[in-house]
Amino acid sequence: MNITFLSNDVYLADGIRVDNLVDRLYCIFDLEGTGILAEHESITQFGAILYQNGRVLDTFTSLVNSTTPIPEAVQQLTGISNESLVDAPSYSEVYRRFIEFCGDAVLVTQAGYEYDLPMLKKHCHLHDVPYVERPVIDTKALFAAIHPELDEVFSTDYLIDYYGIEDTDIKRHDAAGDCVLISRILMRILAEYRTKQLADFDLTEGLKVRRFIIPQMYLSKQG
Repeated sequence: MNITFLSNDVYLADGIRVDNLVDRLYCIFDLEGTGILAEHESITQFGAILYQNGRVLDTFTSLVNSTTPIPEAVQQLTGISNESLVDAPSYSEVYRRFIEFCGDAVLVTQAGYEYDLPMLKKHCHLHDVPYVERPVIDTKALFAAIHPELDEVFSTDYLIDYYGIEDTDIKRHDAAGDCVLISRILMRILAEYRTKQLADFDLTEGLKVRRFIIPQMYLSKQG
């Protein structure tokens, strides 16, 4: 699996193929961090759910001890404070537990090719932990693959609006809550795949996807 950032606006995903999408066991995961720029930030929370055929089978969540302070604006957004991380387990410990929880499931993220995977790989390197290679589906790319007519940033809010997904019962910007939301997005996209009689996610020839727009509060950190 290769993710190549072609510009600030577009990435290329290739070398990815997942067969038999409908019946797969998925581990949907989400990370919270001290900010949105993966090269600068630290992970503060893991969330994951095991999901198959429209059902949540199990859940996992943990805070992560961070060496990077959480800015006040991000504390307000996520509800995670610097104080709450003082006694949290290390990245190494949480990542080990996360991989055990996932087992052989295919990983699923939303905007993970741009954020979650770079964060995981960076932290594995920093903590001298082997990064476990496995198939990963980003719901943005999964959606883009069947909608070449659309030239948008397929953000979480875009997909919520597109499918009319209920999200008022979910705590947003919380890793556990966002996993439930991603499961609802995944369910709607897989329903489209079934309608189009598509059984596989095949990016072996590459797919260009528009990257998320960096919020103004983070722009001062660039460069």
